[in-house]
Amino acid sequence: MEPVRNKDHPRIGIIGGGQLAKMTALAGLQLGCDVIVLERSSASPAATLALHSIVGDWNDPEVLLQLAAQSDVITLENEFVDAGALRVLEASGARLLPTAHSIALTQDKFVQKSTLAEAGLPVSAFRMVASTQDIHDAGREYGWPVVLKTRRNGYDGKGNFTVRSAADAATGWENLGAGKAELFVEAFCSFDRELAAIITRARDGSSAAYPVVESVQRDHICHVIKAPASLPADVGARAAELARRAVAAVGGLGSFGVEMFLMVDGSVLINELAPRVHNSGHYTIEACECSQFENHVRAVLGWPLGSTRMIVPAAVMVNLLGVDKGSGWPAGLNGALEMPGVHVHIYGKAHAGRGRKMGHVCALGTDPTQVLSRANSAAEMISFGGQP
Repeated sequence: MEPVRNKDHPRIGIIGGGQLAKMTALAGLQLGCDVIVLERSSASPAATLALHSIVGDWNDPEVLLQLAAQSDVITLENEFVDAGALRVLEASGARLLPTAHSIALTQDKFVQKSTLAEAGLPVSAFRMVASTQDIHDAGREYGWPVVLKTRRNGYDGKGNFTVRSAADAATGWENLGAGKAELFVEAFCSFDRELAAIITRARDGSSAAYPVVESVQRDHICHVIKAPASLPADVGARAAELARRAVAAVGGLGSFGVEMFLMVDGSVLINELAPRVHNSGHYTIEACECSQFENHVRAVLGWPLGSTRMIVPAAVMVNLLGVDKGSGWPAGLNGALEMPGVHVHIYGKAHAGRGRKMGHVCALGTDPTQVLSRANSAAEMISFGGQP
């Protein structure tokens, strides 16, 4: 049964119920909004905050229309919802932001990269592949290694395979489904550092850029975010402008994550976009005047965007990952809570799994080295599903 509605309160429908939906819901609730969550399972982090939860397949147009009937505006916490199903929402008159067209341009990474290249933005060389011979041809053209990728549904290193020589081509081909999924290949980037930026784009096309951050990966999963990145002013400004242009190129609306490579010669390449709030922007909850989540809510509702200015000189976010199967409640929480200048976020997932994102910590301060040390110390105290 649909819950009783306060018609004066904007109602936001969120497709997906994970931690990104939870943090978006918290921002919406703070601004007096009601939240409806659509998730495939009744036990999701965001469900505990939602006025109402719909359990169903988010690729089913009928289920999406149920969400539309209860929402003033609909947004997403992931890019895996079929764009064709999202077009049904728009055809019904529902307001979906970002749009189905924007999701279609970003959820297929080959289409995304093609769109960015056509807009004149710097990306690594890439091409479609339909056989191991095509991988061999790419290796000869770009030089080894090359990176083989699935066009859709890849994240946290899933759907990627680094092909280091022609001898590895068959292994990569088999590892990514032996042609059952559409693949493409990119030239390998010998980068100096990985960068990221959150761009929030409003309905009128204006945008707000958060500080460019440094992203440190571990096993292809974001491990540490250092904000702001230690960069020459001109490099930081160039990276921020490229991020703005990338989000505009796909018609993005709301908060988007833009991942980039800083090359050894000082140039910047765009790696990929996420059409949603992003892990690299979690630090903004405590460290910025207006978080990426609040600005996303503001953008989709057509409200003025908030300031992206950092209120502290330095912030470091460290992801908390499951080390084994087990409870979603952490061991070692008390020790981390005793540390000054550290903020702990536990996502509330029922079960941990190896490599699963279970929470994060964010440390604030004035000295970047000390802030990094404090964040790492707090993260090392907390474990999910076993001992590190």
